[in-house]
Formats: sequence, C-alpha cells, structure tokens
Amino acid sequence: MKLAVEFPSVVYREGPEAVTRLAGAMDEIGFDQLDIFDHVVMGHDTEGREKNRYPAKMPIMEAFATLGYIAACTSRIGLGTEVLVLPQRDPILTAKQASTLDTLSGGRLRLGLGVGWQESEYEAMGQDFRNRGRRMDEAIAVLRACWGQDPIDFEGEFYRVEAMAMEPKPPRGADLPIWIGGHSEAAFRRAGRYGDGWMGVASEELFEDGDQAIAAIRGYADRAGRDPEALEFQAQVSPPPRPGNDSDRTFYTEPDRVAEAAAKLGELGFGSVALNLTGLFLAGARSVDAMIDGAGALHDKLRAELG
Repeated sequence: MKLAVEFPSVVYREGPEAVTRLAGAMDEIGFDQLDIFDHVVMGHDTEGREKNRYPAKMPIMEAFATLGYIAACTSRIGLGTEVLVLPQRDPILTAKQASTLDTLSGGRLRLGLGVGWQESEYEAMGQDFRNRGRRMDEAIAVLRACWGQDPIDFEGEFYRVEAMAMEPKPPRGADLPIWIGGHSEAAFRRAGRYGDGWMGVASEELFEDGDQAIAAIRGYADRAGRDPEALEFQAQVSPPPRPGNDSDRTFYTEPDRVAEAAAKLGELGFGSVALNLTGLFLAGARSVDAMIDGAGALHDKLRAELG
C-alpha cells in the first residue's frame, strides 16, 4: 500500500524554513506522495450564502507555488494537488504551471482535479458555478492537448486554441497523471473516462461503499474503451477537520484507529491512503517537530502492519 500525506498550510506560521523542513522530512521518512489542498479564497458566512464548510480565514497556501517551493527541497516523493478546482482556473495557464512543475521536479507531479463546492469562490474569480461540470471535462482535454500537441489546436464549447505552442512539455507529455476527486456519479464517470485515478474523501459512506465507487469508476472506464485495471485509487483515512467535530481532533492520537481505517480502505480496493497532517496538528502536534515525529510514527506503524 502507498502512503500519502496531505500537507498542512498552517505550518507557514513557523516561517518558510518550516515548510521545507516538514516537506523534506516526509520525503526522508518514506511517504510516497505529498498532496496539497486548493482554495484561492474562502467565503465568510453571509445572508443568502450557503454556510461555509470551513473557517473563512483557514490558511491555505496556493497549490502550485507551494509545490514548486517543496519540489526544490525534496528529491523522491510524489507531488500533487488534492484537489485543484480546475473549472475556476484558466486551463491554458494551469497546463503551463503543471508542465513547469513536472519538468522542474523531474516528473513527480500528479494533478488531482475536482469541480469544487464553493459557489462564492467561483463568483470571486469571475467563473460560472452552474456549468462547472461541462467545463471541467473540456478543460481536462485542453490540458492533454497542451501537454501532447504541437501545434496545439483545440475547439470546444468553452475553450479555443489555434496553432499555439507550449514548451516545455511535461516529461511524460500528455500522460502526466490526472486523478479525479468527488463523490458524485458525474465524478465517477469523469474518473473512468478521463482520469488515471480517483481520490476519495473519508466519510461513513466511503468506508461502507468505497468498493462500489471503485466498481462504478472501473465500469465507466470499460465502457469508454479504457483498461479498468490501470486506474489507481487513494482515500483519506479521516475526514478533513471541521469546526464542531471533536472526534476528528482525536483521531490521530489513536494509532490503532488510524491503522484500522487504513486496513479497511485496503480491503475495499484502495491502493493508497492519505494522512491529513492538519488533523495531526489539531490532535496536538502543534509544531513542525511534533508533526514530523507523529507522521513518522504513523508511517512506521502502517508500513509494519500493511506493507
């Protein structure tokens, strides 16, 4: 089983050196993947707006900038987004950012993509929330075209590129891995048709029906003429910490509970599990040193019990 960590933006409060030290430690400990969340802005709760899932002032560093910084202080660990909200970004610029990061990291990028949930963020960035699903599918095709074509020619409902070039291409070209996040049927279909993998967010439903989600995604891949067995699957061992949920704050203080969750996910068919280092922080690891120690201990336990 592969082990991933979801990087905690809160660590920036200890200074830039703390970011590089924590990332370097995850590389040295032996984690396979380091992922970072994506939100550009977060909405305050206002009248008429859906209540935010997280505090508006929750610290979230920009994904590509942070991963580029981390790429320079690591050498082995995979780098990724979990997940980048693609329809609220320009896909041409996103393709360039991803290509550059993959080039400078030596081909270590895995681009996790999702449609997001925060309508106010779309509004702030001047994008239409209502057609985000259709634009997501088309934007993925734009990314592949930018990474694999020369000249780049693309004509769609939302995006048009005519006789353009983009260099450098990623080391893997159009095969740079794209993983899809989301628990809707549309997300399953998207992962099966266009993705190289799927990222599941921990929930009661995931632990009960995660194998059915995997089967559905593989079914969509098969119907699209793709190899279902080539797809990979990752899931969080615990939900993202949210205000008012005290059980989320104690999860990482119980290594046996973490190992039990990871083992369950493995039984459901997930080949990779992700530890949320922000959850570790909220569980009491309030310094970089404490997070390194806690993540290292969990890594060793999971490797010993799960391989």
